[in-house]
Amino acid sequence: MPSPPHNGGGDAHPPQRRRHLNLLILLLRLVTFGFSLAAAISIVTNSSPSWLRFQSFRFVFAANVIVAAYSLFEMCASVHEILKGATLFPEPIQLCFDFTHDQVFAYMVVAAGAAGAADARRLRAGGACAAEGGFCVLADVAVALGFAGFAFLALASLVSGFRLACYVTTGSGLHIW
Repeated sequence: MPSPPHNGGGDAHPPQRRRHLNLLILLLRLVTFGFSLAAAISIVTNSSPSWLRFQSFRFVFAANVIVAAYSLFEMCASVHEILKGATLFPEPIQLCFDFTHDQVFAYMVVAAGAAGAADARRLRAGGACAAEGGFCVLADVAVALGFAGFAFLALASLVSGFRLACYVTTGSGLHIW
């Protein structure tokens, strides 16, 4: 007697559910990419006074560039999975890769945002923004965009954690209801 399927038994549309979840992941990755890239661009175009003088703003820039590059890679992996119906790496490796990198990069970008926000606040309190208001505004925008990127990366992390948990408990990367 064959074993019951791992997709919930009587469900007639597990591929459709998998496709919807993959589209959700792709959307989350796309939005994360957009916010992180915008944060990196806004901090790098901030030239007066030079953002390079501030370690926290260098951290904001580097973290957002790394998250944007990672999100771009993950978008390509999601498109591959949607089109081909298979992950780039073997499924357990891909699920662990996605979840651990989502976690690490989310913590990194939120730490960078916190450091950047603290320095921006210090500059504002010290009166530096009165002379160079544009610098402070762009620094605040970069930090805010980085935090928005974090929010969507955290949501992607929840979805990738769900997929990993499903794989660990059922042997299938998707087990909904």
